[in-house]
Amino acid sequence: MRLVRFGAPGSERPGLLDSDGRIRDLSGVVRDIDATTLSPALLARIAATDLAALPAVAGQQRFAPPVGAIGKLIAIGLNYRDHAAEAGLAAPREPVIFMKATSCIVGANDPISLPRGALKTDWEVELGIVIGARASYVSVADAPRHVAGYLIAHDVSERSFQLERGGQWDKGKGCDTFGPLGPWLATPDEIADPQALDLWLKVNGEIMQQGNTCNMIFPCAQLLSYVSEFMTLLPGDVLITGTPAGVGMGRKPPRYLQAGDVVELGITGLGTQRQQVR
Repeated sequence: MRLVRFGAPGSERPGLLDSDGRIRDLSGVVRDIDATTLSPALLARIAATDLAALPAVAGQQRFAPPVGAIGKLIAIGLNYRDHAAEAGLAAPREPVIFMKATSCIVGANDPISLPRGALKTDWEVELGIVIGARASYVSVADAPRHVAGYLIAHDVSERSFQLERGGQWDKGKGCDTFGPLGPWLATPDEIADPQALDLWLKVNGEIMQQGNTCNMIFPCAQLLSYVSEFMTLLPGDVLITGTPAGVGMGRKPPRYLQAGDVVELGITGLGTQRQQVR
């Protein structure tokens, strides 16, 4: 299934994309797509719904973040060897974990706003894992059972805040609008192998990033298992899994986002995002 939330901020409704890419309104089946909806029982109930009986949504709709009321947005740094190399850093021996403030989360095509004092706002296309079942000290083998689905995440980063202002990375990662998610949440039946997905990102039509999730240092199941050693993962939490080479910081000379730029990004089977920088 491809689950969506659509509508203006504060008025989002749950939906499902049919085979023609039309939004079908799920409001009569579930209240929202969130921690309660992502239980195996409710996902099975949605899967059993007769799509043709659901109202088709007319007109152009805003794609909201496909999961509402996200409790934790957990990120992994330096998880592709080529990205670690372009940053001038050794590949980590264990996953690098940081947090993005949930207040940074926006829809897939919502604008990116440069924060006050921004000098080096950068792009990062990433695969996101949405948690569907409580996970604490889970094994790698058992980890996929805790996944509700996958989505595109754009880990927008202000490098001057992240690397030049002291402290941890979080301050450069959680600015408002720095967490576009979606456009949809693809349940695991839609994604045959999360370690075989192409990722790409363009700025003003120019390809900046091209990679594949097969090149992760720590694969998805290992990441979920590892993070669950340090914090309990709950339904509706989102874990984003790192970015391939091609970020602005790694270019020679470095290149960063400016007002008026347009960023487009996508992942196999998970759709595309498009954001204007303002």
